Amino acid sequence: MPAGTHLTNHSTRRTKWRKVWLAFHLYLGLSTGLVFVLAGLTGSLLVFYVELDEILNPALHVSTTQARQQAQSYEAVFQAIRQAHPERNASWRLEMPRHNQAMLMARYYKPAEKTGLSFAPLIVWVNPYTSEVVSSRFWGEFAMTWLFDLHYALLLDGTGKTLMGIIGLLLLIPLLSGIYLWWPATGKLRQALSIKRGASRARFIFDLHKTQGVYSFPVLLLLLVSGAILELPAVFKPLINHLSPLYRAEANRSPYQAGYSRISLDQAAATAESLYPEAVLRWIETPDGQEGAYRIMLYQQGEPSFRFPKTTVWVDQYSGAVLSTRNPRLERIGDTFMNWLHPLHNGEIAGMAGRLLVFVSGFIPAILYVTGIVRWLQKRRARRLQMIKTG
Repeated sequence: MPAGTHLTNHSTRRTKWRKVWLAFHLYLGLSTGLVFVLAGLTGSLLVFYVELDEILNPALHVSTTQARQQAQSYEAVFQAIRQAHPERNASWRLEMPRHNQAMLMARYYKPAEKTGLSFAPLIVWVNPYTSEVVSSRFWGEFAMTWLFDLHYALLLDGTGKTLMGIIGLLLLIPLLSGIYLWWPATGKLRQALSIKRGASRARFIFDLHKTQGVYSFPVLLLLLVSGAILELPAVFKPLINHLSPLYRAEANRSPYQAGYSRISLDQAAATAESLYPEAVLRWIETPDGQEGAYRIMLYQQGEPSFRFPKTTVWVDQYSGAVLSTRNPRLERIGDTFMNWLHPLHNGEIAGMAGRLLVFVSGFIPAILYVTGIVRWLQKRRARRLQMIKTG
């Protein structure tokens, strides 16, 4: 076969494949892209959702004067919560305040009012210096948690999470096909990475679309992959577990002893802190029933998430004995990968710089969607004018 014929066939095949990937890029981008825009914009706000919730609810701030006082014991705070909600006898999970003017937040995961929903806890805010219950609200019924449900589940609970996970995987196609379609010929890399000065409006829109897509590609790829895995744990966890066995908590039950009362939250926390003296206490989960155990979560330096650390100690609610522990520093690569997902997704893993990067990246899908639609309409208009001229 002559060399020229071979090159012609190669060029023809490349052109055909380019048309196929262009079709995927266009139609999946136009359809699933709307969800990408929604997830991006809501995700940007959720990077700072705790801070924004405090701004939207000034009552959740502790006064400067009170912040100088001695904090109440964890047991006193818990008793105030129980007094405010005496009918809620299952486990409570108390999150330590983020700073000295923040409220202590407690979650009750099994409210009867939300039976049937996969995640809709009652959230209670308590002043840690006075033990005053300041606010009690259900997840999803105030701004930032409603936004959270919109981002992760399109307000459709479990079904929505599955749908978002599938859409996240589908969005990988226009993202990867965009890189394929952009890939420059030899010697044209600089041109492909820049916006041409003084170009026509059509060229400017095209250059803006391609450069935004290329420069944001690593972050958008990371957000889509991590988001899909977080949305579809039933699909991905077995696969990860097969490659690297994941941590499984023991039963951790407290042998019930009639006549014995449980130890205080402060005693349970002190037991956990004695095992990890350099760690920071973050959560205290109270026993669920007569055989339940305390679950104490602490942050060790180097963990990817300060708010949701994995260092855990289970404590017998009667004897105060340590039932078991979890130390993420000693875990396999599979657990390390899973522990990194959420901090990667919200940027926490890189501190404020990482959070700001994810915040800014959340606006990129909207830019890509708008410029993509404008570019598509421009090309349609150009084709119509060409047909009129040739017709």
